[in-house]
Amino acid sequence: MQDFSNKVAVITGGASGVGRALALLLAKNGAKVAIADIEAQALERTVAELQELGCECMGQRADVTDQESMHALAEAVLTRFGSMHLVFANAGVGTGEGGNMWDYNPNDWEWGFRVNTWGLIHTINAFMPRLVEQAEEAHFVVTGSGNGAFLMLPDTPIYTATKAAAQAITENLHYQLQAQQSPVKVNALFPGPHVVNTGIFNSERNRPEDLPVDPNKVDSGIHSVDDMKEIMAQYDMQLQTTEPEEVAEFALQGLRDETFWISPMSDKARAAFIARTQSILERTTPTAPNVL
Repeated sequence: MQDFSNKVAVITGGASGVGRALALLLAKNGAKVAIADIEAQALERTVAELQELGCECMGQRADVTDQESMHALAEAVLTRFGSMHLVFANAGVGTGEGGNMWDYNPNDWEWGFRVNTWGLIHTINAFMPRLVEQAEEAHFVVTGSGNGAFLMLPDTPIYTATKAAAQAITENLHYQLQAQQSPVKVNALFPGPHVVNTGIFNSERNRPEDLPVDPNKVDSGIHSVDDMKEIMAQYDMQLQTTEPEEVAEFALQGLRDETFWISPMSDKARAAFIARTQSILERTTPTAPNVL
């Protein structure tokens, strides 16, 4: 897709972080933008920013963990714009793991899978039939993570597991559409190459009431990118970061290039991925990767 002018883009988790950056960049490229988010105030702010850019846009509060909410979003977009060309399955949470995984409260596992895995499934179920029925060029872009898709980071087992499952779903969706020679393409977007400066470390602000946090939960001590920087500074290490706007730029370039793997990697991450692959092929005992 070379030209985004007048294309209709739908973005879940579109009111902050990478989703917001995508929305603003698409607006600047002439797209019509529909953003969905669970945070009503952030949604209103981002819609206002889009309107200031002269973008034809809409915002709808939607919950990716609720299938009916996603169907309602898809119908609302079609009612407003009549078609869809870009769907970004971008919503995601971090559950703030800390300590041994066998001590985690099941609520943390449930919440992570509800959003990061079932949220993707619900988005596919709501949008893919409509995209296929249109029978025209479109892209379904999944925001994944190298943590789970390429590497297993032992400090975040819940997030890693949810994103590993999401990547399996993404690739199989790609293969099915490819076999059908569909004009609908799938893209796997991996924010990076460094830790992205978003609010995912403060996902507790959106935690559902039916999955309360365990009062005895071990605090990871990381609730923002700044927290990570401070902790690493104590060990005389500097954390490299990537801004959401950078992710949006290479995401759109990946779409122009018709690239499935939209996945910039740091040198450390690439080396760790190669080491993991070699370990699998050569059946050697794996060791935890160091990518920071």
